[in-house]
Amino acid sequence: MADEIVHNDENIEPEIADTDEEFIPEDGEGNTATSKDAVKDLREKLKKAIAEKQEYLDGWQRAKADFVNARKRDEEDKKEFVKFAKIGLIEELIPVLESFEMARANKAAWEAVDKNWRMGIEYIQTQFVKVLQDNGVTEVDPKGQKFDPMLHEAVSYDEVQDESQDHVITDVIQKGYTIAGKIIKAPRVKVGEFKK
Repeated sequence: MADEIVHNDENIEPEIADTDEEFIPEDGEGNTATSKDAVKDLREKLKKAIAEKQEYLDGWQRAKADFVNARKRDEEDKKEFVKFAKIGLIEELIPVLESFEMARANKAAWEAVDKNWRMGIEYIQTQFVKVLQDNGVTEVDPKGQKFDPMLHEAVSYDEVQDESQDHVITDVIQKGYTIAGKIIKAPRVKVGEFKK
């Protein structure tokens, strides 16, 4: 027959030992420790827990700071990408601007055209230049500056009498352009050359 569970209607109260003895903790191996040893052990465990907590807190704070710094770097990288993503399009637009300038360079032909038409073309060119400037494009006109082959393209040399004009740009054949400090088209220039 199966074991039966017998329910008693009597209130069952747990037995509580009537003792004035203080609780003496065990050391984990069944050995009892004195109260001084127990307090010392608890203090050591507390110190260890506080040290671990501080270590975890420091690690969490470092990870949080690293995350914030990574997010800032990502934002800066995104801004740089957007800034330089336009370069290809702008490089294709620069010849259009140069065409405007070449049309106006022939003064006799330009003056012969109807004044209202000229004003319209000049207005369109001004708008075009403003759009380029708003997108970070800067015109480079280095006349009078020292020639730098990293920044300028020499197309010819002019003999100069003054030694201080040696390797100085005497004329700009075609202006250059930069975007955010990066050269997208080097200016084409004539360079002074002093011969003794």
